[in-house]
Amino acid sequence: MVEGGTHPWLTIVGIGEDGPDGLSAASRVAIARADWLTGAARHLALLPDGAGERAPWPVPFADGIAPLLARRGRRVVMLVSGDPFWFGAGSVVARHLSPDEWVAHPAPSTFALVAARLGWAIEETRCLGLHAAPLARLRPHLAPGRRIVATMRDGAAVKALATHLTDEGFGDSMLHVCDAMGGPRERIRHVHAGAYAVDDARHPVAVAIAVAGAGPVLPAAAGRPDEWFAHDGQITRRPVRALTLSSLAPRPGETLWDIGAGSGSIGIEWLLADPANRALAFEADPVRAARARSNAASLGVERLRVIDGRAPDALAGHPPPDAIFIGGGLSDALLRWLWQHLPAGTRLVANAVTLESEALAMQWQAAKGGDLLRIDLSTVTPIGTRRGWRAHFPVVQWSVTL
Repeated sequence: MVEGGTHPWLTIVGIGEDGPDGLSAASRVAIARADWLTGAARHLALLPDGAGERAPWPVPFADGIAPLLARRGRRVVMLVSGDPFWFGAGSVVARHLSPDEWVAHPAPSTFALVAARLGWAIEETRCLGLHAAPLARLRPHLAPGRRIVATMRDGAAVKALATHLTDEGFGDSMLHVCDAMGGPRERIRHVHAGAYAVDDARHPVAVAIAVAGAGPVLPAAAGRPDEWFAHDGQITRRPVRALTLSSLAPRPGETLWDIGAGSGSIGIEWLLADPANRALAFEADPVRAARARSNAASLGVERLRVIDGRAPDALAGHPPPDAIFIGGGLSDALLRWLWQHLPAGTRLVANAVTLESEALAMQWQAAKGGDLLRIDLSTVTPIGTRRGWRAHFPVVQWSVTL
C-alpha cells in the first residue's frame, strides 16, 4: 500500500536464476494472487503452475507496454531480472505509470552477484549494460587497474568483447565470464581477452573485466589531446578547449547546444563530464556532421545528437539548453535569436578568431555584460637547428549568462 491508502495494481518482481527459492515473502504473495503474470519466457518457466493467466513478454520490449497498460486495475505481476531499476525493465515501465500504480520487489542484481563471487567492492566497480549497447561504451573506462562488470547479450557478444579489448590494446585484461549467476547453472570461467577461447557462454551472461594492457587511456580531465578526435582542422584545440569547458562549467544532467560543432569535440567533452549530460551539435557541413557522429561513437558517448543545418535557422524546435557554445558562425542574427528565444539563466560561451567576430563579441559584451578573455598561445617550433616560439591565432572568448 502506498501513501494515501491506494493499492497499486502492478507489482514488479525481481527474480533470479534460483527461481522461487530467491523470492521474498512479498513477491510470493503477489505472484500467488496475480490475475495476470507476464515476463520473459525463461522467468515464467522458473515458477510452478498457478491459477492466474500467464503471457510471455514480447520482443521487441516496447510491444509489451500496451498489453500491460490494458490490464490496469487488475492484479498484475511483471517478472524481471534481479533488480528492476538497475539496467532493468522497471524504469521503462514506470515512465508510463503514476507512482501509486505500482510497487517493486527487487532481487540481487547480476552486478551484486558477480561482485560477491569475486570479492570486488561494487562501489569501486564500473557497472555497464552492454546487452543492447555498442562495445565502444567501454572506451572512457579502459585504464589499467579498472574493474568493470558488464551484462552481455550472449556468448557471441562476449567473444566480440574480448576481440574489442585486444584491438584496443588491452588484451592482457582478465575476463571473468559469468553464466546464469545465482542459479543451479551458475558457472565462472577466467581467461585473458587476448587468449579468449570460451565457446559455450550461456545466456544470461555477464563479464567482469580486470583491465590490463598498454592501450591508450582517455584522460579524465577536460582538454583531451586533439589526436582523440578525427578532424579536418576545424577543431577547438586542446588548450582552448580546456578553457572553454571550464567556462561552460557543465553540471550533471545539463544540456548543451554546440553551434558550429566541427569535429564535435566540445559536445563530446561535455558528455564525458557526466553520463547524465546531453548535447545537441549543430553543423552546416554534412561531412563534418558525419565526422562528429563518428567521433562520438568511437569515444563511447551516445547522447550527442548531431543536427545538419545552419544556425539560427536549425535551432528552433529543440529542447532548450542549459549552456551554449558558439565555435563557428558567430553573427549578430544568431545572438539576437538566442536572446529572443532562450530563457534567462542560460550560459553562453562564444569563441571569436576573426577580427569581425572579435569586434562583434566586444560589441555585445558592452551591451550585455559578461567576461572577455583573450587567449594567446605559442608552441615550440624548430628554426633550423634551433627552436623558437610560434604564435597561434589569438582567440577572444566571451562568457555571459542570458
